[in-house]
Amino acid sequence: METSMHTVTRLTAEDFRSSVPGLAGLLADVVADGSSLGFVAPFDATEAARWWHERESAVADGSLHVWIARGADGVAGTVSLALERKPNGRHRAEVVKLMVHRDARGRGLGRALLTTAERAAARAGATLLLLDTETESTADHLYRAAGWTRYGVVPHYAADPAGALRDCSFYYKQLA
Repeated sequence: METSMHTVTRLTAEDFRSSVPGLAGLLADVVADGSSLGFVAPFDATEAARWWHERESAVADGSLHVWIARGADGVAGTVSLALERKPNGRHRAEVVKLMVHRDARGRGLGRALLTTAERAAARAGATLLLLDTETESTADHLYRAAGWTRYGVVPHYAADPAGALRDCSFYYKQLA
């Protein structure tokens, strides 16, 4: 998929390994900018690379699909889709770690990545998607604008990078 200045591609297991430094730089940037993605400060590219490397086996076995958006300056965004492996839940998947580098925001890249994950989920047979995000964040607004349904807010669900507890919104989207 092409966006205005980025190419979005799904990573193979080999591509994933070689893309970890770029993914780590992106994750460290997004956390440094205050996004609540499960990490607290201090957090750097080394820790981010370690976290991404822990996902390698899931990418290799196909239970985690990862896309990256590359631009002239490297990895500008990513989104992942975690497929449910339990027999009673194979109709659902979870959108995880949608991130856009702060220098690439405001140009539709987040929406393009989300659409990529939604389409791939449908091709994989998922009819129900789930995700969560910090309430009233930029991502929260994106999901509502993209037709997702918020089914609840949990107060003080997770700490942001500075350690402040934030509310979390939980969403679902039914695919046709």
